[in-house]
Amino acid sequence: MNQIKKKAIILDGDPGHDDAIAFVLAAAFKDYLDIKAITACGGNQTLAKTTLNYRKIATLLGLTNIPIAAGREKPLQADLVIAPNYHGESGLDGPKLPDPEVELSELSAVELMANVLRESDEKVTIVATGPQTNVASLLLAHPELKDKIEAISIMGGGLEHGNWTSTAEFNIIVDPESADIEFRSGVPVIMAGLDVTEKAYILPSEWDVLRGDNEVADIVAQWCDFFYIHLKELGWPGALMHDPCSIMVLVHPEIFVSKDLYVQIDTKGEFTRGATVPDYHGLLGQKPNCKCLLDVDRELFVKYLIEACQSFRKDA
Repeated sequence: MNQIKKKAIILDGDPGHDDAIAFVLAAAFKDYLDIKAITACGGNQTLAKTTLNYRKIATLLGLTNIPIAAGREKPLQADLVIAPNYHGESGLDGPKLPDPEVELSELSAVELMANVLRESDEKVTIVATGPQTNVASLLLAHPELKDKIEAISIMGGGLEHGNWTSTAEFNIIVDPESADIEFRSGVPVIMAGLDVTEKAYILPSEWDVLRGDNEVADIVAQWCDFFYIHLKELGWPGALMHDPCSIMVLVHPEIFVSKDLYVQIDTKGEFTRGATVPDYHGLLGQKPNCKCLLDVDRELFVKYLIEACQSFRKDA
């Protein structure tokens, strides 16, 4: 039987409850994914808080050997916007997490990413679940390393609508200039936007099965509890698993429906700044730059997510 070839990944994000669950998935899929580094950006909360959250999650998961680095405190050309209404004052309110047992790298996020790319014998996939500030900074500082990037799997955008404004999704509107650099870089982008992530929700009755199963699963259930507080007020039937889609598609692409499109980022619009604008009909004459996820088998998504959380049982 052939051994599965692991995909080397860098996790970049701004945890955030759904970022944290994406991290859990990446750790659970250890037979498929090899986490080489973790880099934090400002987004759901300030950089200091998101970096601390990553260190706590790594400690919870026993991944204290993976280097964690801090990125830029602000977007490339704008002030930072945060989302405490969704994620609380810490960025990860809810259950108490262990004190961090992993120190912060002395390298910056860009330096750590660049080192991983240089030292890797194979191409590396970057999973970016927050504003694209760190990834764009890497592309600007080290264009010679673009060919070492297999793909950038992001949670961000929405082809039909936004969630922070009518046209823009939060991760993109926080730093549209960085997203624009990324989408024009020539590196393949996999976009888990609102088109798919709003269909990848988990119901309270579904995450209840995780409660008490094991320490990690129990904390994931409590993260869902907190994340759902605001989502329920907005009328959603469950907790939207935005960021886990960017991990799930790397391991279970068969449960997603996608379309290759040329997508532009609006950085100038008075009312549409941050919009991810698709060229559905090829009128611009550009080759597709993005694999856009459009739909997901929700039941299978939840099944794989629950199984991943349950895999942290000591007897699993």
